[in-house]
Amino acid sequence: MRIEVLIDVKTILGEGPLWDVDEERLYFIDSFGCSVFRCTADGGEVRAWDVPAKIGSMALRKQGGAVVSLANGFHFLDFKTGETQLIIDPEPGKPGNRINDGKVDKRGRFVAGSMDTMEEGPNGALYRLDPDLSLHMLDDGIVVSNGPCWSPDGRIFYFADTWSGEIWAYDYDHETGAVSNRRTFTTVDTSRGGAADGSTVDEEGFLWNAQVYDGKVVRYTPDGTIDRVIDMPVKKVTSVMFGGPNLDILFVTSMAKPPLPRFPGDGVQRGSLFAIYDLGIRGVPEPRFAG
Repeated sequence: MRIEVLIDVKTILGEGPLWDVDEERLYFIDSFGCSVFRCTADGGEVRAWDVPAKIGSMALRKQGGAVVSLANGFHFLDFKTGETQLIIDPEPGKPGNRINDGKVDKRGRFVAGSMDTMEEGPNGALYRLDPDLSLHMLDDGIVVSNGPCWSPDGRIFYFADTWSGEIWAYDYDHETGAVSNRRTFTTVDTSRGGAADGSTVDEEGFLWNAQVYDGKVVRYTPDGTIDRVIDMPVKKVTSVMFGGPNLDILFVTSMAKPPLPRFPGDGVQRGSLFAIYDLGIRGVPEPRFAG
């Protein structure tokens, strides 16, 4: 195994690596820099788009462009023009919240949650945006929504409320997109100040989680047991995604500046996009939003 800096772009809050198997390009975002980036698997051909508000996540669309979760709601992003178009604001009465992490299920539905920007109160919720652009609340009482992903068969949905110290598993209904039977998948040791951030699942059904402020990427077995721990060169790692032509490179985002003063600083490689090679493990392709 080897870890390399792929791009030293110094994202303020790097997040959401997303590998496009069709274009063979990696997308990732700077949440606080209000930007979407794209590059090749080796970090070349870097392209960027600005968005008009803080961005929590993005997913590619089947018909082109992307759906993005901005602080003030779900939007479409047109890569050709750079313009955004509001779809719906799920929380117009909660100015202290913003939409955060999200991904697409096998039926092309975009699932993303909101968070309290001070990371203190359970003011957030988990939403599902359907291809017909209807919006549905799946869960609530959440402080910081993070790490949504599915088991390879799509029947288990994983999700974390970062400061709860837990990653949860839900039963996921393919036909309706409903969640049920929430239970604790695993607990995260927050005693060193770290917590669960972005996640992905590999083709063996193991879950990978970036543990922000603790500088670790952890692989969990399907029963929630720790299988492997990778120590990263920086503490503020934020999200993970397999990509590359063979889906065998693990891309890891990080942040250059913590969002709140109480969180720690970091070393010179803070804010870099990292690539981990020679893991001997492959990821699964990410679906596109069908709307």
